[in-house]
Amino acid sequence: MGKFILQRLLAALVTIWIATIAVTILIHLVPGDPVRIMYGSFQTTPEELEAIRVRLGLDQPIWTQYLMYLERLVQGDLGRSIVGDQPVLDVLLTRFPATLALTVSSLAIAIVVGMSLGFLAAYKRGTWVDVGAMVLAIVGVSMPHFWLGLLLLFLFALQLQWLPVAGGDWRSLLLPALTLGLANAAVLARLTRSAMIDIFDQDFIRTARAKGLPRSIVLYRHALRSGLVPVVSMLGLQFAYLMGGAIVIENVFAWNGVGRLAIEAVLSRDYPLIQGFILFFATVVALASVVIDIAYAFLDPRIRYS
Repeated sequence: MGKFILQRLLAALVTIWIATIAVTILIHLVPGDPVRIMYGSFQTTPEELEAIRVRLGLDQPIWTQYLMYLERLVQGDLGRSIVGDQPVLDVLLTRFPATLALTVSSLAIAIVVGMSLGFLAAYKRGTWVDVGAMVLAIVGVSMPHFWLGLLLLFLFALQLQWLPVAGGDWRSLLLPALTLGLANAAVLARLTRSAMIDIFDQDFIRTARAKGLPRSIVLYRHALRSGLVPVVSMLGLQFAYLMGGAIVIENVFAWNGVGRLAIEAVLSRDYPLIQGFILFFATVVALASVVIDIAYAFLDPRIRYS
């Protein structure tokens, strides 16, 4: 098991390393002079722009810039934002708890709703329950996040006035979490149904039933655990998908997370903050994938011994 965890951690480190290369060359992919783009709105002289270029190391070859960037990263320095002149890492860590709360809440909703709907559809295969559940799943997959968010906002915040339009408390979290969670529950419902139908047809399920075991034990102890293996493997992708979807939803609901911060950084051309966001996002997703892989190995011992 230790070797398996070490392999997954090394894979995550490789992913983060590739992200460091991407954020280093990002600033060179911008058309024109990046210093003029970043500081063009300020009243700066050509001499001041050249001093900024030297301070940022943009007068050095790209490989030298990359080594300088790695050296700063080892010290926990992601640079300073242009707007506000604050450490990028501090700005990201200040906003990250809000995004994490939104992502975890959305994932919990997706798991509860999606897996329950998929399990019920598989158990009632071929009935109107199965058909209705899959129709709902197709609608959920087809509907864009921002459109579902606007519909929920119009219904529950404007028409019924049950929930606030925006804010920072738990009531303000419900609508964005429902928006992301319900959209991703549709994907999990379809996957759970396929996995459980395959499990229900296995010989060990028939054997358990033939032994006279109670239906609840056969369904939840034998069938559900075996059917969770492909679903758990999908949760890693779902987490990354939710993190990406949070960028849009945070702006729809004015939720102050790193997704909204990234949009603000793009609009203000704050490239140090954009670079920090990309690396921070890649690190969180890579570490989350490691956790999902470890959970996957616990559910299926064949994975960690393969």
